[in-house]
Amino acid sequence: MEIFLSKRVMRQLRLSVADAIEDGEIDSLREDLVSAFSDDDVEEIERRIDSVDFYDFISEILDEWSGEDFDELLELLEAQLSDADVDLKYTAPETDDNEDEESDDEEEDEELVVDDDDDDL
Repeated sequence: MEIFLSKRVMRQLRLSVADAIEDGEIDSLREDLVSAFSDDDVEEIERRIDSVDFYDFISEILDEWSGEDFDELLELLEAQLSDADVDLKYTAPETDDNEDEESDDEEEDEELVVDDDDDDL
């Protein structure tokens, strides 16, 4: 089974991890991790991990996490899901920033073209 996390979800998780590291509080991070998965994904993961519900599954991963690094948390999540025959796919957070900047530049260019056309009228 494959699960894909969108860029938006990855950004939210990255922010949640930063907040958890800064505050030392992981409850909202736990909630964000749980909500990153659809209900269907959660049901399938719970079926594959047998005796543990998904909230406890995420809690166990957070207990293993050092609380210091976003990438480490993702690696733990991927490893645990892999043990349940679930392949986690996502866009690396570093790539998101570059693509967003390029998209913003393209939008600015388009706006400039539109503005230039308005001036000609």
